[in-house]
This record gives sequence, C-alpha cells and structure tokens, in this order.
Amino acid sequence: MTENKYYLFLDETGDHGLSSVDQNFPIFLLCGCLVSQADLKKLESDVKKFKIKYFSSENTILHSSDIRKCEKEFQILFDIELKKNFYNDLNLILRSSNFITFGSAVKKEEHIKKYGKTAKDPYALCLSFVLERMIFCLDLHKNSIVKIIIEKRGKKEDLQLLAQYNAILDLGTYYVKSNRLKKKIQSIDFKWKKENVIGLQLADLVAYPVARSVLQPDVKYPTYEIIKSKIYCSPRGKIDGYGIKIFP
Repeated sequence: MTENKYYLFLDETGDHGLSSVDQNFPIFLLCGCLVSQADLKKLESDVKKFKIKYFSSENTILHSSDIRKCEKEFQILFDIELKKNFYNDLNLILRSSNFITFGSAVKKEEHIKKYGKTAKDPYALCLSFVLERMIFCLDLHKNSIVKIIIEKRGKKEDLQLLAQYNAILDLGTYYVKSNRLKKKIQSIDFKWKKENVIGLQLADLVAYPVARSVLQPDVKYPTYEIIKSKIYCSPRGKIDGYGIKIFP
C-alpha cells in the first residue's frame, strides 16, 4: 500500500511568553503549512530559481521581517522597480504553489485576564489546534502520513517544545485521540535557519500575513489576500474555527 507523504512546516510570530505583552503586537501566532512531497519539490525548484534571479545564489534565507524592513540581503529592495518585480515574483510563487495553511493565535492580554495564573502556554495551545486541524485535513487523503519540521530556537526552547508535542501525542486533543495522531505523524524534526529549508521559509512568509489578519481583520493586507485561499476551511468556505483559531 503506497503512502502519501506530507510535510508540516511550523513557524511562529510574536512572543509566546505571558510575562509581558507587546502593545504593538499583542498576540502569539503559530502557523503551519502542509505540503505534499510532490508539491514540495515544485516549491523548492521555484524558490531556488527565484533566489538565483535576485541574489545569484540559492543560499539566501527568505525571512519575512528582513524583507519588510529591507535588511541584510534585502537592502536591494530599496530599489523601487526591483522591489516591485521581487514582490510580483514572490507572490506568484505563493499563489501558484499547492499547500494548506493552519493558524492559531492567542490574544495574550485577554488570555491572561480570563485565566490568570492558570493560563496555559500559548505555544502549547496553538500547537494542539494546528495538529488537530492537520489531522482533519489528512483524513481526506488516504494512506497519508506527515513529517513535522520546526525551526530550531535553542536547546532549552526546543526541549520545552518537544515536551509539549509529546504530551499532545500521548494525550490527544479535545477532538482527536492519541492513536489518530500517532497513526498519521511519522516524526518531528528540528532544523536550523541556516539549513535553508524552503518549507520553513514558506511558513515564515505566511505566518505574518495571517497574524495581521487577526490583529486587524477589517484591513486588507495584500499578502493575506493572496494566501487566503490556501487556508483550511469548512466545505462552505468558513475559515474561522477551521483554518484559523483565535484564543480566547
């Protein structure tokens, strides 16, 4: 029986700690991009061509924050005409690539006010939701298995995240039992940013627009409009509570 292999790339935006709240960005959001093995090969090929076109190298790491601020290699974007072409090409990749996105956000101030000292770690909450929705999605694809890829942050942080992941795997979630998770999830792996994992760069590019849509739902953010059709939704097209979950 042939297995259909998928990859879930995870990236975060915002601070998951509850000791302080950044008033300019008072949420934590975890974003997952689910890509089939075949679609990942095409994505990697397209992104490599894109990098060679603008940087004459495949080694540049696409990082949303650096791109927005025109920092590091992305200082070339101070050239207005080049910047226009750069975004057109990058948006074309996002639009034409096949992937499914899940996002979960915690509004930190409201979370703290509602739960006080019993407030759960935002990362654990978001990870539970993303994995849960991923299972719902994979249930639609027979014989599917998934490998989860997460960017390394540091030994302490990675061990903490691994413990949260194992707890979810052993206990299940509200809607998904442990055995369903273990049946679908093949492994979890941590990668350094410098390893130039295209899937992680995709998740990074998608996470910020999704976060902006949570922070300012009435403001149209161009990149979000492009990736909106990639967000997991109900059969009737509903995103809230399906592809995007906001706590509390």
